[in-house]
Amino acid sequence: MSTATHNSDSFNPTAANYVVLGLATCFIREDSDIHPVTVLEPIPSASMETLVQGIPTSYTWAIATTTEAILLDGQPQLLSEFPPETQFCDDFVFRLQAAARTYQSKPSAQALLALGETRSDFNHSIERKRVLNSERIIKTEDNVKQHSYTHQVL
Repeated sequence: MSTATHNSDSFNPTAANYVVLGLATCFIREDSDIHPVTVLEPIPSASMETLVQGIPTSYTWAIATTTEAILLDGQPQLLSEFPPETQFCDDFVFRLQAAARTYQSKPSAQALLALGETRSDFNHSIERKRVLNSERIIKTEDNVKQHSYTHQVL
């Protein structure tokens, strides 16, 4: 069985590649408090298909645009449609290119949101908060206790 690979050099990030950008409500933990932040993220085609089906999401709205509209000399530029306090997600350019590739491989997903249009009828929910700087701390007490004979040959 062969594995399909994609040559990132064949993708031109400055071309007019269709992509959907979403405005998400995320949170940052500082000491014991959490504070909301507005984050701009590229939405891949598979995620967009599930969002229009009504699953709960942190996205408040999304806009269909092109990679050339958001990138200027390889650097992301905030579109006028977004609030000024909007932050770009981590690895934005890499994720933008990856999301644009998903719409190239599945052009039917572009019909979910026409180029230049916005969509805000998502099932926005912050019940399960997306904390960006959370750390998982694993303790010895978290280990499952086993009987002493579990690993013995009887």
